[in-house]
Amino acid sequence: MATAPHPRTHDDLTFRDAVAADVEALVALVESAYRGDASRAGWTTEADILDGQRTDPEGVAAVVAAPDSKLLVVEREGRIVACCHLEHRGDHAYFGMFAVSPALQGAGLGKLIMAEAERTAHAAWGAREMHMTVISVRSELIAWYERRGYRRTGRTSPFPYGDERFGIPRRDDLEFELLVKEIG
Repeated sequence: MATAPHPRTHDDLTFRDAVAADVEALVALVESAYRGDASRAGWTTEADILDGQRTDPEGVAAVVAAPDSKLLVVEREGRIVACCHLEHRGDHAYFGMFAVSPALQGAGLGKLIMAEAERTAHAAWGAREMHMTVISVRSELIAWYERRGYRRTGRTSPFPYGDERFGIPRRDDLEFELLVKEIG
């Protein structure tokens, strides 16, 4: 199936597919939303459970270039303010690398991005479900996804302890839980 052409707009937001020239700005956005003191301005911070990096330029560049993958960029007035990664996995799509600028969190932007991501995954690939993994101790974040229609599956996978590409854990009980939503 073909996807609707990007960029799409919604109010003052523009949605488009990431390109290689976006990598540096996307790494900075993701890091600002999840790691370090700057991330504490928003509510999605992982600074209390993880130190180190959330991603790096090589990882983001690989996502941008990967087949069956989209890194959706959200711009306001020409500035990248949010992003999310979509990956086609057969009858479902995987949703990840979701980041909203900490200064803009809590104003409904995330809901709009999720809806566009779900629409894009269904239109582009005919995906019937969206899957994501969330660190299981992130109860406030999981509750936010549940309010958007995602359900907890109870299926978990281990956190990659020892692989600093994913951060340096500050606790020893981290694991990922699979959340699922029907989208088509």
